[in-house]
Amino acid sequence: MQNAADHTSVQSGDPCDNYTTIISNLGSLVEQIAAMMKLIESAIASEASAGHQDVAADIVVLDDVTPRYVWANAALSTCNAGLGVALHLVRDIRISKQEPLGPSGRRFG
Repeated sequence: MQNAADHTSVQSGDPCDNYTTIISNLGSLVEQIAAMMKLIESAIASEASAGHQDVAADIVVLDDVTPRYVWANAALSTCNAGLGVALHLVRDIRISKQEPLGPSGRRFG
């Protein structure tokens, strides 16, 4: 997994390049979180199926691993939502800077 700080170590003076870097880093983080959420969901599913096999063999194993997966998945979901908002806001900044001003001094759109 790449560290987001690796992408920001080289910044140019061009604001367009900075926006591109920020958008790219945020998009990469969103993708990484989505991949982690899929891994957690897969782990939860495999735990659940293993639990059904234990019940069939009249052996029930009580563990506290699945609730931790659920909490981790919920935390990642919250993080994903926040990053999505951040990505949307940064894209809005870039778009608003590119929009021409109308006669009243307001931006079109």
